Order: sequence, then structure tokens, then C-alpha cells
Amino acid sequence: MCAIVGVYGAQNASKVAYYSLFAMQHRGQESTGISTADNEKIHLVKDRGLVTEVFDEEKFKILSGTCAIGHNRYSTAGDDSVLDAQPVFARYKLGEISVVHNGNLVNKNEVRNELIDRGAIFQTGMDTENIVHLIAKSQKDSLVDRIKDMLSKIEGAYCLAIQSRKKMFVIRDRFGIRPLSLGKLKDGGWIVASETCAFDLVGAEFIRDVNPGEMLIFEEGKEPLSEQVFEPDYHPCAFEYIYFARPDSIIDGKNVYEMRLKMGRRLAEETPADIDLVLPVPDSGVAAARGYADGLGVPFEMGIVRNHYVGRTFIEPTQEIRDLKVKLKLSPIKHLIEGKRVAIIDDSLVRGTTSKQIVRMLKEAGAAEVHMRIAAPEIKFPCRYGIDTPTKEELISTKMTPEQIAESMGADSLGFLSIEGLKASLGEDRNYSLVSFDGNYFAGGNAESPGCAV
Repeated sequence: MCAIVGVYGAQNASKVAYYSLFAMQHRGQESTGISTADNEKIHLVKDRGLVTEVFDEEKFKILSGTCAIGHNRYSTAGDDSVLDAQPVFARYKLGEISVVHNGNLVNKNEVRNELIDRGAIFQTGMDTENIVHLIAKSQKDSLVDRIKDMLSKIEGAYCLAIQSRKKMFVIRDRFGIRPLSLGKLKDGGWIVASETCAFDLVGAEFIRDVNPGEMLIFEEGKEPLSEQVFEPDYHPCAFEYIYFARPDSIIDGKNVYEMRLKMGRRLAEETPADIDLVLPVPDSGVAAARGYADGLGVPFEMGIVRNHYVGRTFIEPTQEIRDLKVKLKLSPIKHLIEGKRVAIIDDSLVRGTTSKQIVRMLKEAGAAEVHMRIAAPEIKFPCRYGIDTPTKEELISTKMTPEQIAESMGADSLGFLSIEGLKASLGEDRNYSLVSFDGNYFAGGNAESPGCAV
């Protein structure tokens, strides 16, 4: 997951990066950071916490320059410390660099061990640190050639923004697993961000998606230079449409909200239920629930109220915190639910923690029947490309059938969208990454090998 932003040629680059990260706070809540470059020096501010907690006017006084890169961290491994926050800054032979990374390198351990053998000293568990060391230890003469040298040694999912004192380099891996888009600012500057919702907030014009395998080089007084470093093998992540992305974002030319509506309608075709009411799990289940209600021709109601001052449970690092936050953040409207047969629609079912407690809440609120419907296929494989499912043991669908899961959570029935239904909803024009559902680890690795992430 994670969010990255790169801003070049903007007078208020740090502010543009700040508002972009604010718009993409849903992609990571553990830490945030921005580094800026003013042609002579790189300046860095990063810390644990939300964007609004880390940055203030005093911090912006530090962040001078017309180039800025930023990051919101969503961790799947490593310690929860400020050392694991990004950007990662380093001084090396050619000067100073700063790096932000969204994704997951599947050959992290092999690369790291080789670097350690060559004398590298690591301070964090992040695979992003591999990238910095590979650039620093490269024998190439220019930074762009060192970056290419580094790219030849890493495998997996990555969107990168690399900042020197005068230039910015943006790279998307050849699979295009994570989204990355290019925009133009009103003052003539450029912006690259994980999601287009960042462009909307800062008033940038969407230009295009960064192509899989492409590197963009930003230099003062020039248009961005595009170089196709790798032959594309496009596998955009289906989970961006299912869960990660904001509904107002456009990914690969497709509106996320519209895709979720289609998933809900297809879910109604595949697993209908005899019900009085359709309820979404707020907020990411709303569009799919509307589609499900439309498909069945039954009323849709926002029958569960979400406390927006409690963070998302899926990206919390420990199970104990997830359990508590589910209770804190969701509350059913008893008046709407009492005596009704309801279908509750969620975007995905990973561990089952949230779903079990929601079913219990609805039954306690007087629901006559509770039918759980999931607008995604069963998650049976851990993702090695940046989703927090590191082992099969954490995935409830690897241990139980849908009938057994329904019984365990007290639901009257449970239904999932099929893989074929997901493909039909997203469209057949792309070969989507469905790793979590079908176990196709096209970029190397296997479901049993350990995960590692930024």
C-alpha cells in the first residue's frame, strides 16, 4: 500500500506534497514524511503519526525548495519507529539523495545479504533501504545510470520517487502493480502521485498514468524526459479497486466507485439473498452495497454509523488494536435494522475480525437475519506485493469453507464474488494481479516464502 508523491518545479512544493499526502492518508497512517531540494541541499521532515500531526508551519520553514517528495507509510513488516518512516535520505559519492517507495521487493533478503557481505550497514528493516545502498554502491558515473543499475537488481512491486539536489526521478515497475499518475500544476510545475484524488485537492490537471516499466526524469527548464527501462508486463492490482483506493480516484482510466458498483451488481447475480434491506460496511463497502441493492431491487440504507475519528482496522499492526477499534468505530442504527432480514456488504474478508463483530452487532440490534456478502473473491493466498497478509494462517478462507465461516461468525449465510465475476466487473482489457485470490505469483516467489514490505 503506502502513498507517494513527487512535486517538481513548484514554488510551494512542500505544501503541495503535504496536501497530496493528506488526500492519500487512507493509504497509510503509521508515519509520514517530506523531503525538499533547493538545488544545493536536501531538507527532510518525517515522523510517526498522521500528516496533520507531523507537519506545521515551523516544519514548512525547514522544507524549502521547488522539488518535494513525500510518503505515507503502511507497514506490513519491520518495527513501528521513526527510523522506518520515509523518505530515506543518504549522503554518498555523488552528493545527496532521498527516496520514497510504494510496493514490496520480493528479493529483499537476497539483495540485503549481498549488500551486507559488501560492507553495507542497515538501520531499518525496510526494503527501501536496499534501494539507497544499491545506488550508493553502484560503480556507474551518473545518478541516472546508478538508478538503472539498481533497478536491474530488484524484483517485485515498486513505485519510486528519487530526489537529488537538482533532479527528480520517478519509476514504476514493469508489472504496474501499484498505481502512479502524472499531473500538471497550475503554476507550471509537475506532480506524480499514487492516486488522482491528490490532484483534485491541489488543483492539478491529470496528464496520464506513468507506464509500467517507465522512468520519468524531471530537470529544471525541461519537460519530463520519459525512458522505457523495462518491457511492460502489466498486472495492475485488483485490490486497488476493491479496497485500497479512494472511490473518487481514477486508476488506469477507470473510476474506482464505478468499479465497485459493478462488483456489487455482479455479486447480486451470483449470490442473491431473500432480504428486506442492504447495508454497507462503511466506508469502502458503500459502492458495492449500492450495486448489490440495485441488482436485487431492495432498499439500501446507511444502517451502520462509522466514527471517522478512529482509524482503519485493516492497516493496524496488531490484532489487539484491531479488535478494540472495531468496537469503537462502528455502531448500528437499531431503528432501521430491528426485525429486518438484512444483507451486510463488505469489500473483502481477510481475517474475519471485523465481520464477526458486525454480525454480532446487527443481531444484538434486532436483525431477524444477517446475510454477509463480500464484493471480492475468497482471499486464500498471502500477497507479496504490499498487502498485510504475510502468512496463510491469518487468512480465514484458507481454513474454512464459506459455510463454516458463516457459522463461526453467526451469520445466516455468506457469499463471495467469484474470480470470474471480479474479472468481468473490472473488464477483460487487463491481466489483473489476482495474487490474493489465485496465488499467481507472476513476479517470482511463492505463497509460502516470507513477505517483506515497506
